[in-house]
Amino acid sequence: MKSINPYTGETLKLYNPHSELQINEAITRAHDTYLEWRKTPFSEKSSLMNKAADILESKKDHYAKLISLEMGKMMKEAVAEIEKCAWVCRYYAEKAEGFLADTPLELPDDKKAKLKYNPLGVILAVMPWNFPFWQVFRFAAPNLMAGNTGLLKHASNVPQCALAIEEIFQEAGFPEGCFQSLLISSDKVKSILHHPHVKAATLTGSEKAGEIIASQAGEVLKKTVLELGGSDPFIVLADADVEKAAKTAAKARMINFGQSCIAAKRFIVHGDIYDSFVEIFKKEIENLKQGDQFDEEADFCCMARPDLAAELYEQVNKSIEMGAKVILDGGRPEEGSAIFSPYIISEITPEMPAYSEEMFGPVATIFKVSSEEEAIKIANDSPYGLGSSLWTSDMDKADTLAAQIESGAVFVNGLVASSPYLPFGGIKRSGYGRELAELGIKEFVNIKTVTFA
Repeated sequence: MKSINPYTGETLKLYNPHSELQINEAITRAHDTYLEWRKTPFSEKSSLMNKAADILESKKDHYAKLISLEMGKMMKEAVAEIEKCAWVCRYYAEKAEGFLADTPLELPDDKKAKLKYNPLGVILAVMPWNFPFWQVFRFAAPNLMAGNTGLLKHASNVPQCALAIEEIFQEAGFPEGCFQSLLISSDKVKSILHHPHVKAATLTGSEKAGEIIASQAGEVLKKTVLELGGSDPFIVLADADVEKAAKTAAKARMINFGQSCIAAKRFIVHGDIYDSFVEIFKKEIENLKQGDQFDEEADFCCMARPDLAAELYEQVNKSIEMGAKVILDGGRPEEGSAIFSPYIISEITPEMPAYSEEMFGPVATIFKVSSEEEAIKIANDSPYGLGSSLWTSDMDKADTLAAQIESGAVFVNGLVASSPYLPFGGIKRSGYGRELAELGIKEFVNIKTVTFA
């Protein structure tokens, strides 16, 4: 298993995958630890989770460098990612006990009942490379606080990040077996899911990966939470603040170099303001500077792998060959290179890849519409439903239209973002279940009804 700098192509480290014996030992260790961990008081779990946050904050530059080296994220964005991980640790350290407190139920005839929220056991997390720390911590923090233990199968191109996360929990004082990283290939996941000690799984990744995990878990009737692809609409109505919307749109498309499920990808703009929007939007992106991960003057670096750059270009090029108009030409990436330049394309029609497929990288598609109804129709004409952004000066209108948008979240006059305070997840082929906030910690607990006669 290789750790490779995508900007230079340099191999940083090599790792031997874990053997079948090591995998089974890790599962047994996770289960044995769970049997005691589930009884640990919230006060003790909270103290350990805050220590994990302390470690993240005190060593944020070190961990950020691992992210930047392994997947090409700009160092300043990587530092922000680590800070966000500390935030989610502190959030659940404070909130978990209240979220999981018994809930009394009202019954007739003066009978009493309550809901209890008991941990399930060992939970498998299959995580992606694009936010290699944040995606893991938003799983680990609530689940460890709930009394579960975790096994991580991380993306194969970020092994240093995977091992570092395990070390953080060890250094914080969590019992051995509470959180373990497995360096394994995807073909090992099914046997882990089918192991009787593993009770559920969560995956963030592609819709194809989601199909596989859901199918494998379904064979043994185990619960899954899936956060999959997204093709988020960014809807700008005629009464919006055009300049603010366009500048935010550029940021929303280019955060993490466009490699985010909730990055705005489809820009749906009313014809009355279309030309002004496009002019500002294009200029904002053109003014961004490319450089290596550690260039403080640069705004973006490269994609996470050369194959991803080639795949994205193929989607763009095929759409152009089918008639899409180029507003900003990024050119063809060099063979075998992860370096990619941004594209903006318009006049997209349903048969083009750019219309219905997720464009996972710095490619923006723009649609001109003549009415609010047409904007909502195009926004919903997608197999995905993760996030969405809606721009208007009329909040009553925003509330009405938000109810019509098929997505797990709508952000009015702002870019879509995740926060410990907000439930996060999608519908349609963007997956199911919720992470973060109170709903997130309750996904992997047994919601048990206790009735007193």
